[in-house]
Amino acid sequence: MIRSVFFDMDGVLYDSMPNHEFSWCKSFEAEGMAFRPEEAYANEGRTARGTINLVFNRELGRDASEEEVERIYAYKTRLMRERPQPAILPRMQELLRSLPELGVKVYVVTGSRQPSLVGKLHDAFGIEKETLVCGADVKRGKPDPEPYLMALERCGFAKGECLVVENAPLGVASGKAAGLTVWAVNTGKLPDSALTGAGADRLFHSTTELAEELTRVVRGE
Repeated sequence: MIRSVFFDMDGVLYDSMPNHEFSWCKSFEAEGMAFRPEEAYANEGRTARGTINLVFNRELGRDASEEEVERIYAYKTRLMRERPQPAILPRMQELLRSLPELGVKVYVVTGSRQPSLVGKLHDAFGIEKETLVCGADVKRGKPDPEPYLMALERCGFAKGECLVVENAPLGVASGKAAGLTVWAVNTGKLPDSALTGAGADRLFHSTTELAEELTRVVRGE
């Protein structure tokens, strides 16, 4: 029986990954460094510092300085604010609002640190502060298991009663490292094998398909 579901945010609840793709590519371009669009999806869930250091080590053979990290991330943040607000992905608003009525506790587990996150998720999905695990709450981001272990501790249910919903390989790896069942929905530019290879237990190709199956399973149909 599923008692709690832990949802990632970007690419699962919101169609926000194209904005991240654009802002990361432009941020590294401003530094004279290459960053392919698909890398935004492959590194989703990694901390900003981790992504920046990944590129710096590849391009320059070293970690970025504190000043470089702050400069690049500040520029990325500004670009993100200038982008159009992302749409909610199909069926996800209805799903997150219906699951509590079926006795399922809903959590959002995201690496984002947006100050407006709590209000945004509450208005759209009914998420409260205590049912949100964000980047500011953890010391180690995905693919480390800490974010999902924190959600597990908060919900109080056994691992076998909880389910992770992710769209990114690092998020899938984080959920599996926490000992949880992970369903992946491929809403991005990576091949299915990137998600199944990270350990996804089931794979869906749209949030509509995911919502229909999850509702069916929760209802015991």
